[in-house]
Amino acid sequence: MNPENYEAAPALASVVWWRRFPSVTGSAPAARRATHAALAGWGVEGCGVGHSALVASELMTNAVRHGHVPGRLVELRLTYDLEKALTVEVSDAGDGRPPPEAGHTVDVGLAESGRGLTLVAAFAEAWGVADRAVGKTVWARLLVGPAWARHDGRPRL
Repeated sequence: MNPENYEAAPALASVVWWRRFPSVTGSAPAARRATHAALAGWGVEGCGVGHSALVASELMTNAVRHGHVPGRLVELRLTYDLEKALTVEVSDAGDGRPPPEAGHTVDVGLAESGRGLTLVAAFAEAWGVADRAVGKTVWARLLVGPAWARHDGRPRL
């Protein structure tokens, strides 16, 4: 390899972990545990870990409830930029999309459900939906790691 090719080669910019889960209610707590384990393996600490696990669980719950297609799996993908940002993606085979008002603070009163994307929006720096050839991917980007968050949720200076 000549020096020009070596210098032009991209540096490792992120790490990715992914796993497919059955489209059943037990997959939400499994996604939460898997997120904790992956972030611990990458050395990520701080309250961002708990927030990321909660977001993964909420996105998985929505995929199982609203994107369920018999015989199809749901995929959880975590991408960490090795510095501060984690992207949580959950892909399902369903054709439904979150309603436009999803994630906005709404009065859900004592309803048993309907808060998932509001929680995702509260903890994520950004979130959205991307179409796939089959189904969709709902993603959220969070700030993680000890340099970016304290246990009270405020950035460290």
